[in-house]
Amino acid sequence: MKKLYRSQNNKVFAGIIGGLGEYFDLDPVILRVAWLLLTIFTGFFPGTIVYIASVFVVPQKHSN
Repeated sequence: MKKLYRSQNNKVFAGIIGGLGEYFDLDPVILRVAWLLLTIFTGFFPGTIVYIASVFVVPQKHSN
């Protein structure tokens, strides 16, 4: 069973988009560009709020 975690290896700020890339097996650069465009075209507020909320909701992946 797959779980969504914040990435420890592929992160720029908090690892949210890197974790999404690992979860969906996509290149995080594509997801970062999509998030950036979405944030710009929606007036910065929704994309920023969702990212900040995700930092508190999505757990950090623990290395074993």
